[in-house]
Amino acid sequence: MRTGGPTLPTPHPLADRLPAVYLEDDFTQRFLAALDEVLAPVFTALDGFAGYLDPRVAPEDFLDWLAHWVALDVGEGWSVQHRRLLVATAVRLHRRRGTRPGLVEHVSLLTGGRVEVSDSGGCTSTDRPGAPLPDGGPARVTVRVRVADPGAVDRVRLAAAIAAAVPAHVVVELEVGGP
Repeated sequence: MRTGGPTLPTPHPLADRLPAVYLEDDFTQRFLAALDEVLAPVFTALDGFAGYLDPRVAPEDFLDWLAHWVALDVGEGWSVQHRRLLVATAVRLHRRRGTRPGLVEHVSLLTGGRVEVSDSGGCTSTDRPGAPLPDGGPARVTVRVRVADPGAVDRVRLAAAIAAAVPAHVVVELEVGGP
């Protein structure tokens, strides 16, 4: 529950629900007023609970908790706008995770730029039984990002986000340039 805010009026005063015999008792009125003060934030939180679950309007400090709910590792270095967008699209990103279109969407959400992804491929074969497979070297993915201001892109954070979105054995190459 969020605390530290101003005293809230209660939407449902307890004293209004008492029988008439207790309405003139000073102790009962003061006791119920104290309970109303304690319960008012609970009513407010429950009334606005849907807003806590919507990443577009959730309080900023609640976004990281929402990100954990949808199994998304969103670092604090990203702006609040980026974090809101990532949490809101997390399910779609998870559905396409590990694919080229999924990586393109993820990187374009993070940078706002035009993204091109190329990879080394992941399948080798031979038509001779028992023959060694051709060695294509380690698997790699190259991500090219075109943004208006390349200097504004945090390459280290972006490379970490890309590395988290591709299989662990894949080498990531990142190129950031202008339009």
